[in-house]
Amino acid sequence: MKTNQSKRAFDLLPYEVIEAAAGGDIEAINMVRKYYEPYITILASRPFYDEQGNEHCGIDMELKSRLETKLILSLSKFKMHSFA
Repeated sequence: MKTNQSKRAFDLLPYEVIEAAAGGDIEAINMVRKYYEPYITILASRPFYDEQGNEHCGIDMELKSRLETKLILSLSKFKMHSFA
């Protein structure tokens, strides 16, 4: 039986993609954004209430957009270090 940790190791972003995204490559930035999209969607989930006061879970699109923008801006500030 495989553990979640071994499964997760195969889902990581390659170093080259992170390096390219930090360098400003648009395609790499979109790959990073797509990788984190499920996590951002969960963070942007919040309860909404209808006219009768019933609670419904939904995605706050403004919050999701702000989180994606913050991710992209943080890539430009990311410092790559060589361990060789």
